[in-house]
Amino acid sequence: MSKNVLIITASLRPNSNSDALATSFAQGAKEAGNNLETVSLKGKSIGFCVGCLACQKTQKCVIRDDAATLAEKVKNADAVVFATPVYYYGPSGLLKAFLDRCNPIYPSDYAFRDVYFLATAADTDESAMDGPVKAMEGWVDCFGKARLAGTVFGGGVDAPGQIAGHEALQRAYEMGRQV
Repeated sequence: MSKNVLIITASLRPNSNSDALATSFAQGAKEAGNNLETVSLKGKSIGFCVGCLACQKTQKCVIRDDAATLAEKVKNADAVVFATPVYYYGPSGLLKAFLDRCNPIYPSDYAFRDVYFLATAADTDESAMDGPVKAMEGWVDCFGKARLAGTVFGGGVDAPGQIAGHEALQRAYEMGRQV
């Protein structure tokens, strides 16, 4: 049965390595017969959560920007994929700000069950993923019906496009085929 898969990329660079991972995942998921939408956070207006918690009563954020529309897309997707560069052993600030702004969907009846996490870093050591994965696990753990279904790390890539030919692209593709 096909799923509605939402891929959110959080790199600001053109020819981004994490965007390339997302593209490989998307190719695999599409070939497996899923419906796909890819959204880049680049160029979107996403303010920081102000911690007012009004969204817990209204399921709507008081801040009027692009995050509200995107959070609704997350809520309605069957599977969600986040792709980010790793900065200082954490996900990009843009992704973290967006995850915080998904707070209005926390108490609601969300559709997603599987969350996938794709990341790239200049560091080659797999431990570079410890912080970013922990951050993603923390977000997923707030959604009791969801699980972190898979991660892919593309290490040793720094310059834009450097991921070309990297084994992580194939792993992302295969993971996409399994959605």
